[in-house]
Amino acid sequence: MPSAEETSLHRDDRPDGPRDDRRGARPDAAPDVRPDVRPTRRDSVAAAGSELIGGPAGRYALRVRGGYLTPVRVVALTAIGMFALGMVQKLPCYNWAWFRGASSQYTRACYSDIPHLYLGRGFSEGLLPYFDRLPGDMEYLEYPVLTGLFMQVAAWLTPSSGSIQHQEQVYWLVNAGMLMICTAVIAVCVSRTHRRRPWDALLVALAPAFALTATINWDLLAVALTAAAMLMWARSRPLAFGVLIGLATAAKLYPVLLLGPLLLLCWRAGKWREFGTAALGAAGAWLVTNLPVMLLAPEGWKKFYTFSQERQIDFGSFWLVISQRTGESFEVESVNTAATLLMVLACGGIAALALAAPRRPRFAQLAFLVVAAFILTNKVYSPQYVLWLIPLAALARPRWRDFLIWQACEVAYYLGIWMYLAYTTSTKHQGLPPEGYQLAIAAHLLGTLFLCAMVVRDVLRPERDGVRQDGSDDPSGGVLDRARDVFVLGSRRTEPAGASAADPAHGPKVEWGTEASARAPRDDEG
Repeated sequence: MPSAEETSLHRDDRPDGPRDDRRGARPDAAPDVRPDVRPTRRDSVAAAGSELIGGPAGRYALRVRGGYLTPVRVVALTAIGMFALGMVQKLPCYNWAWFRGASSQYTRACYSDIPHLYLGRGFSEGLLPYFDRLPGDMEYLEYPVLTGLFMQVAAWLTPSSGSIQHQEQVYWLVNAGMLMICTAVIAVCVSRTHRRRPWDALLVALAPAFALTATINWDLLAVALTAAAMLMWARSRPLAFGVLIGLATAAKLYPVLLLGPLLLLCWRAGKWREFGTAALGAAGAWLVTNLPVMLLAPEGWKKFYTFSQERQIDFGSFWLVISQRTGESFEVESVNTAATLLMVLACGGIAALALAAPRRPRFAQLAFLVVAAFILTNKVYSPQYVLWLIPLAALARPRWRDFLIWQACEVAYYLGIWMYLAYTTSTKHQGLPPEGYQLAIAAHLLGTLFLCAMVVRDVLRPERDGVRQDGSDDPSGGVLDRARDVFVLGSRRTEPAGASAADPAHGPKVEWGTEASARAPRDDEG
């Protein structure tokens, strides 16, 4: 007998539109006229939360199409509103705490790199990133080229008149405005990636960790480009996807990791031409962006890569917990080697999952897993790195309960790191001691592992995947959506265990990406 939780889950996940129980049929043979998926009818937590605005829409609620407040616009406005609340949270630092010693900005949990690097990386003096040597220990800007350009554009928009404090304040405001645009792009792209599930992007818009960390650094530029790339792949535009991934990698290193899951899925589906187009587009866009600086300022260009290699064990990583608990000081080369080995092992597990799962995993699921593996094995975890995962998590596992559990862990870590820094920088040691900070790191690690486990369960038991329970295959898969498998490891299970055509708790029985779908006639085959 199913548990009460499973019964509730299946009841909440019944599709809104008419069911299609055809075996092996292609749902794209006719236009999909099913209504948008409403989380308040599928997710008990979303339904409970909607009581704040009047509760879920009823069965006979009037739906006005073409109005101003479309789902995408609602999500974008909500994201901008939450971003603004995050700016308000930084007001104590903006007004004074950034400029009155280190401890104050930590006790108020409103630290940001942006104003400090305006002075510390030579922007206040008009120095050009990568080309001009910086005074102090950091000889050149330690950010990728596109992020450096973003920082420089903000510096050009910052008036050079007034005190340094005033310039730093204006520089932060200019960057916040540019990052707000990135936030809107992220919200729109995530809303449109899954055509029938625009409301899943509310997970991004309302994520507390998003609002808290959005203006700590410049990560939102890479996140926005990655979200746009995911949208382009969902629209079967591999070249545009590749160009955007290349640009995102020129802003931050992590987006290049998405090419690994894509390779595995295209291998399983035999979509080699599409993957090659995407890979060439990514390489070309990255090279065009980096080549001028690479040739004209090679020492400045390579600083990001040498800094990443030479960086010691830092905040947020399990390596720091081990070092503090054992009292050992690890050599950076040894940590680099061990972290790389762990990442390779994690990627090997993801590859086995991708090639041997009973149904081909969704692109967003594997993308989330590989980026999460990188974060978990890395030697540093800055609090804004959670921004990398939030859009991918909304696409991979659009479950409010699991998402909020993970977000609670990330908020705990956000508060923990600032209280720990307050403890280490104040003479009175007011804040969180190392033991408390280690618990905050453990919360971040366990929360991320929990969400990874939920995604892996959905891959292994696709009948439990909320995105697929209405008969969909991979809404963000583009050319992979409903494609045949040409290579699979091991045996293939073509339908959910225990499901039947007449069992509405499991949704319609679908067999995309299996031998059964290969037997079904395709549109282009008559």
